[in-house]
Amino acid sequence: MTIVEHPLERPEESAFTPVTPFVEGAPRRREPTMRIEWNDPVTGARGYLVIDTLVAGLATGGTRMRKGCTLGEVEDLAAGMSNKTAVFDLPVGGAKGGIDFDPKDPRSTGVLTRFCEAMRPFLDHHWVTAEDLGVPQHLLDDVFDALGLQQSYHAAIARSADPERTAARIRAGLAVRARGGSLGDVIGGYGVAQACLAAVDRRGRGHAGTTVAVQGVGTMGGGAAWYLHDAGLRIVAVADAVGTLFDPAGLDIPALLDTRDVYGEIDRSRVPRHVQQLPREVVLGLPVDVLVPAAVSYAITSRNCADVHAGLVVEAANSATTPDAELDLTARGITVIPDFIANAGAVAWAWWLLLGYVGERADDSFERLRKEMHTKVDELLAGWDPSCGPLRRRAVATIHEVRVSRDIHIP
Repeated sequence: MTIVEHPLERPEESAFTPVTPFVEGAPRRREPTMRIEWNDPVTGARGYLVIDTLVAGLATGGTRMRKGCTLGEVEDLAAGMSNKTAVFDLPVGGAKGGIDFDPKDPRSTGVLTRFCEAMRPFLDHHWVTAEDLGVPQHLLDDVFDALGLQQSYHAAIARSADPERTAARIRAGLAVRARGGSLGDVIGGYGVAQACLAAVDRRGRGHAGTTVAVQGVGTMGGGAAWYLHDAGLRIVAVADAVGTLFDPAGLDIPALLDTRDVYGEIDRSRVPRHVQQLPREVVLGLPVDVLVPAAVSYAITSRNCADVHAGLVVEAANSATTPDAELDLTARGITVIPDFIANAGAVAWAWWLLLGYVGERADDSFERLRKEMHTKVDELLAGWDPSCGPLRRRAVATIHEVRVSRDIHIP
């Protein structure tokens, strides 16, 4: 394991400066608090932890696993987490974990376990992690339990007055059943759906007349598709790793999602015959009102952004659009709702649960997130048009340049 830069005790650990997205070879506005590189002694897999900012000694951000994951990617995602926690005024900084390994490989659980073992000093005291691409929450919790850490929110739970009671409350909250699935699984996608609805409502469009394409049907994309369908929008396309499913009359989203396997792929043998099966990249170029990239980072780049014809792009995946692509889309009059607002519902809700602001009533969590997301998107879009430049710039400018470190009270 190699600590690349910046010790954890960095004096300005509570300082926060908004950042711009990562581009290979481009300079950053500031350096993260710390980068760590790890090499798995068994498989040779490489893993990374980037702590971007610390607030009261804590940072939060998920752990992902995918073949080809890079340090630059994890660094960018950690910076995005700092923006998310600041936008929702959460008393915690931003971090991210990433492992360059195929999550479908049968050795992946062992790789994840050894990565968490190596990161244990940070998981014990400073880093609160959760599910991300390729790492479902139940698997992460199993690994934490095997390491004697109970749950992936351990570093925050350990600060509470009664850790056992807090851990029980977190588990209960994550397991609450809601419309669309367990609350912990669907709350992030619900937040993305609310970001879409806020933007659609502001444009004065009716829900029934609005068409949507969703790239990715995992936890985030599947949840977004379910709640947009539930709100009456017409989901004409969804894409997974196998390909794109398209029906201009609208897909039966709940039925399709019910056929997903553990890797978030839809069972093609159960897809109705009238639904067209197209290449997976087609989903980005369909003539729809709303495009929700919810699969991988950097899905929309300078090479394919000309294919995008949606009037509204809502980033459900972290860093779904590269900066140059976002400039191009904006110049063409396409609105891009940035990830650190649109998909921040999951981290906001997790910390509301930790802090006792919400409990085991799903409707309370949904209503709080709906109000927060609509307010933030409305404020972001008020008085803005594409001639002002990318919406992300305005979003970053609204974040306080410095956040004062404060104690965290977890009941």
